[in-house]
Amino acid sequence: METETNNIHRLSGQVALVTGAARGIGKATAEALALAGADVAINYQSSREASESLARDLGSRGVRTVVVQGDVADADQVKTMVGVAEEALGPITILVNNAGITRDGLAMRMSVEDFDEVIATSLRGAFLCSKAVARGMMKARGGAIINVSSVIGRRGNAGQANYAAAKAGLIGFTKSLARELGPRGVRVNAVAPGYVVTDMTAELPENMKEQILKSTPLGRLASPEEIASVIAFLASPAAAYITGAVIPVDGGLGI
Repeated sequence: METETNNIHRLSGQVALVTGAARGIGKATAEALALAGADVAINYQSSREASESLARDLGSRGVRTVVVQGDVADADQVKTMVGVAEEALGPITILVNNAGITRDGLAMRMSVEDFDEVIATSLRGAFLCSKAVARGMMKARGGAIINVSSVIGRRGNAGQANYAAAKAGLIGFTKSLARELGPRGVRVNAVAPGYVVTDMTAELPENMKEQILKSTPLGRLASPEEIASVIAFLASPAAAYITGAVIPVDGGLGI
């Protein structure tokens, strides 16, 4: 028999939408939420095969899933994406704004397009997706929105002015939305991961990886699952009195 502690983490009956869920933190988050019993809408922009594979895997665990293609930076596509997800699974009660891209380069050499694209996906996308689900959550007087920020948004990083601006913006967005939606029972929080073992970090030069490890008190990169477990906690009843928080999951890098 499950203990009360286990039950409080269960998400049975909840419907989650995870953006950028085809790989990395997004994939691990979809898996963690499904493991806790939530039905999951898996958003992707271009990685259809990986998303469908994930959906089959989660479905084999006894939860309902749907794959929803859409560019989170496009208002019309977001509206369609949320509509498809809710038609298949029911009203969204958990939103994880995870979708993000990088276009690194020194600010003086960075193109306007590279700056705008990063802001559009990470920050505008979170705004559009949150706006699309917030009304339903407010009517239901409950729900959880979790934004995936970054340690870079808290401390900055040379060569990532666009990414830092987007992730810092997510922190301000999280706190503002938490104030707006809190009176209607909707919680809004953020996680700020450090460096995680993903496709993005795999492309970093070895000397940069060594520098990161030296600057991280725990001396290693995080796994996507370690970030996902904190997101799943914030989505759960165990975090019922937490809103407007930014949880660092960075191995101490942001100290």
